[in-house]
Amino acid sequence: MPVSVGVMASGRGTNLQAIIDAIAARSLDAAIKVVISDNPGAFAIGRAEKHGIKTAVVTKDQYPLNEDFEKKLISTLNASGVELVALAGFMRVLSPLFIRAFPMRIMNVHPSLLPAFTGLSVQKKALEYGVKFSGCTVHFVDEGVDTGPIIIQAVVKVMDDDTPETLAERILLEEHRIYPQAIQLFSEGRLEVKGRKVFVHGVARGTVDEPLSLENPLATIFNSSPSKKTRKTR
Repeated sequence: MPVSVGVMASGRGTNLQAIIDAIAARSLDAAIKVVISDNPGAFAIGRAEKHGIKTAVVTKDQYPLNEDFEKKLISTLNASGVELVALAGFMRVLSPLFIRAFPMRIMNVHPSLLPAFTGLSVQKKALEYGVKFSGCTVHFVDEGVDTGPIIIQAVVKVMDDDTPETLAERILLEEHRIYPQAIQLFSEGRLEVKGRKVFVHGVARGTVDEPLSLENPLATIFNSSPSKKTRKTR
């Protein structure tokens, strides 16, 4: 049986679209029962309506008290028979009230290799820190901010001429790839959470031909001729 998913989004909904596309391609055994937004103008609502998916708009103007706001979100998801909640750019921090309603049944995708660079403006933080790799993480949501057990991650190289925008664009492509994969693993019952760790059952270990590590810059820079090398003095 397909897993019943409720998607929550505040903006463009590109990860929502990736989930919709994966379902259409039959690479994801899921059914989106409802798309909820806290933003009446969210493009994500239009994406859902285009595909005949039920939508709901729940705003803080309607429910100024956070407890009332989250109770409405919970009741809307429950009324739709949702088994898994997928946050797809939902720009609000959810309280323990909401999270305890769906324990280890809320997923989020975050544009960094957690636990590095939680919160907002993470591509800017990564570039300022000078990291050579960044990426994205799909994780279960717990009561912290971007602290839940990690399900799957994807890595991208950071280029010297990257801006926060160019780095975010490459990371977003990986988000679109791995988010449906994480939902599919949940749908197949292959995820087991033990403490901080998520164990994925039935995953092959790989082959001896696969690289054991990634390097950026590539190690081949050390194979250039001595005449082309420069050396900094200390």
